[in-house]
Parts: sequence; C-alpha cells; structure tokens
Amino acid sequence: MSVVGIIAAGGSGERLGAEMPKAFVVLAGRPLLDWSLSVLRDVADRVVVAVPPGSPQSSVLGPREIVDGGESRSASVRNAVLAAPEASVYVVHDAARPLITPDLVRRCLDALGPGVDGAIAAAPMTDTVKEAAPDGRVMHTLDRTSLWRIQTPQVFRAGILREALDRDPAALAAATDDASLVEEIGGTVHVVEAPLQNMKVTSESDLRVAEALLAGR
Repeated sequence: MSVVGIIAAGGSGERLGAEMPKAFVVLAGRPLLDWSLSVLRDVADRVVVAVPPGSPQSSVLGPREIVDGGESRSASVRNAVLAAPEASVYVVHDAARPLITPDLVRRCLDALGPGVDGAIAAAPMTDTVKEAAPDGRVMHTLDRTSLWRIQTPQVFRAGILREALDRDPAALAAATDDASLVEEIGGTVHVVEAPLQNMKVTSESDLRVAEALLAGR
C-alpha cells in the first residue's frame, strides 16, 4: 500500500494578522506547516504540500513536495492528488491543525476496512445545537448524540478520492471538506474520534492556545 500525505496549506493568514501565508507563521519556534509535515512524513511514504502560488517560503520544502494551491481548498487537494498518482491511499490534512499525532493518522488508516472508502477525524458534539431561521427564530433543537464536528486528517482510498475531486471549480469551491465530495458519489465514510487537542488555528488567540498545548507535550 502506497500512502501519500497531502497538506492543504493555502490559507492567507489574514485572520492571524500575518503578512505571509498562514502555513508559514511561526508556532512554538517552527513554521505552522512544519508540525503537520513532520508527523505525516513519519506515517506516509511521501508528502505533497499545496501552497499559495509563488510563496517564497515554499523554498524550505523539496521541489517534489510542492504544488500550487487552487482557487479553493478542494481544488488545492486535487492539484496535490494529480501530483501523486502512485498513491493507493491519500491522507489529507490541513496545515492549520498543527497538533495532529501519528496515532490519530494510524487509527484513520486502520479504519479503512472492507467496504469503507474513507475515515475522517472528528469530535463528538457536546454543545446544544439549534436550527434557526434567517430572522434568528429557533426552529428546532437537534439531537446532538449523532452529530460530530469534522476535522482532519481525512483518509481515502485513492480511486474514490480522484473520482470525487473530478468536478468543476464551482462544485469544488462549494465543498466544506473532501469527505462530503466522496459521500456525494456514494462513498462510505466513517468517523474516527479525535483527541480534543486536534484544534484548528484560525485566530491569533488560537495560535497562543496551540503554543501552550505543544509546550505541554
């Protein structure tokens, strides 16, 4: 089995107040991207990173590891998939989740059993969730026992991910994650419970929290 890791690293960094792509903002002494990259290199046979076109910081990576990001996140993933046709399994991860662990990746890979096309990291919903109308009126209180907050990594059999990503740009831009594209073509996707620390860095306060968590490792 050939496992290829894909890191989507196309974020602009604006919400972090950074003057560079988010993936290259320094977190605990290392570029944000480096935390995910080191984990996937331990687990995968090869790692491909999709970065904003022309990113000068991408020179820290080997030329075989870099592809230009697309106009949407899923378009970036498709570019990376096309650059690694040898894969039998893809591990797709966001650079904005630097607290990924080898154990979580391996548990997602192990979940690709017979009849399973994808396995995705997720956290059980613990808050009360309500559906509201555009005017703010509450319409329903949802049953949270079957609801999950979806994260990355997301692991897929290569053939079905390639098929799922073979869409027009508008369809790729509308996708909130790659698993939803696989689901739309009939793929079977399972959730794998992730640790609470597998957070996404979006704001400057998230960056501080991530630094504290990494310091505690």
